[in-house]
Amino acid sequence: MENTTDKYIGKILDDRYEIIELIGSGGMANVYKALCHRLNRYDAVKIMRDETAANTELRRRFRAESQAVAMLSHPNIVSVYDVSHSDDVEYIVMELIDGITLKQYLQKKSVLDPSEELDFSIIHRDIKPQNIMLLKDGMIKVADFGIASLENTIEENNGETVGSVHYIAPEQARGEAPDARSDIYSLGIVMYEMLTGKLPYVGNSDVEVAVKHMNTDPVTPRDIVPSIPEELERICLKAMNSNIDERYQSASEMLADLEEYKSQSLAAHVLEDSEAVLIDSEEPPRRR
Repeated sequence: MENTTDKYIGKILDDRYEIIELIGSGGMANVYKALCHRLNRYDAVKIMRDETAANTELRRRFRAESQAVAMLSHPNIVSVYDVSHSDDVEYIVMELIDGITLKQYLQKKSVLDPSEELDFSIIHRDIKPQNIMLLKDGMIKVADFGIASLENTIEENNGETVGSVHYIAPEQARGEAPDARSDIYSLGIVMYEMLTGKLPYVGNSDVEVAVKHMNTDPVTPRDIVPSIPEELERICLKAMNSNIDERYQSASEMLADLEEYKSQSLAAHVLEDSEAVLIDSEEPPRRR
């Protein structure tokens, strides 16, 4: 993905971060692999695009929200190491992830096992498979945690659809203010994609997809993959209900159902294993 014409390639920020190559692009910023000469390690450096950095208010918010994220410490959130600016360049330094996105993982596997699907059920302001990272050791991390709302603001100012249209909640598509239940809807869409290998709504344009989110009921997951557990399908469809009042009203409420499903599923597997052991241990009938 390296772009030798990129003006940042080879540049050293603050006499410390040497920009090596471009590894990702977004509406707000570009992400580069960089060598930290002070610690002799590779980091990810997210640099605001010039057109975005030209807005003083957006630069202020980018810096403030990035500093807030840097204070977070959680094994499932991509770490932010530094927030700085050099020669009018606004940037943040993050943990460089050695892994792939959930979207790339889905492209390889198509459909996830229900037990594996539960591991990826995460709430985030801009939840989509591209923001969920799977490390080589199996750890799952959320990228862009905490600054997604700023990216959404930038998209609104540019007249673009807020969030990825395939994962956007109906109220967002209508231009209404999102809340935590909008995140839950997006998570429901991601769950649907993991369970079926398909997106519930597709179209020839962003507008067509957005209209489907607002007015169309999806094909039920079990109609696509009959082996999906009925309870997991119910949880998925409740999360992505187009009526915001019919969805889970909080992440805690949804988590409670997921944990209940997980415990019942585990208990059922234990029972099946126990019955199998009993059958295997039975003595064969004696011949008369």
